[in-house]
Amino acid sequence: MDRKETTQFLSDLLVRDRLSGRGKYYAKEVSIDYGTTDVKRVDVMQFEPDGVVSISEIEKGIFTCYEIKSCKADFNSGFGKNFLTEKNYFVMPMGTYKEVIQDIPHNVGVLVPIPQYADKYDEFETPTELSAEVKWKLNVIKPCHKQLRKRSMTELLFYMLRSGH
Repeated sequence: MDRKETTQFLSDLLVRDRLSGRGKYYAKEVSIDYGTTDVKRVDVMQFEPDGVVSISEIEKGIFTCYEIKSCKADFNSGFGKNFLTEKNYFVMPMGTYKEVIQDIPHNVGVLVPIPQYADKYDEFETPTELSAEVKWKLNVIKPCHKQLRKRSMTELLFYMLRSGH
């Protein structure tokens, strides 16, 4: 797969495995600080409320940012490392993870695609090439560490709504 196909593959897998289903809200290509000289874009932002029946359940919700990196050059491009939320993840192929493992901040997690019934440690040793013929799942190879959010819930929900995706 080329870089564009890999990015699309990872995006589709992320939506299927982590973002679809009841009570999951997300937006793609979320622009932060639009209209300023410091515009940032998050590939995917998710909001997970504690529940939807009361105000307090909604207000206890947390946000997660996902940045999709198809290769080492994409990771090193200087774009797309906009982690503003409680949970933050890179989504990348196992080979890319192995190449950039030392450059990943300690609090940022990593999700990698592995074949449906494979073991993540075996895949780390010998990664399977990405292909449409294999059934894939996203696996946490490096867990994230929750951090404090620096933006208000209202602001982040507005950014998600404005993205229109």
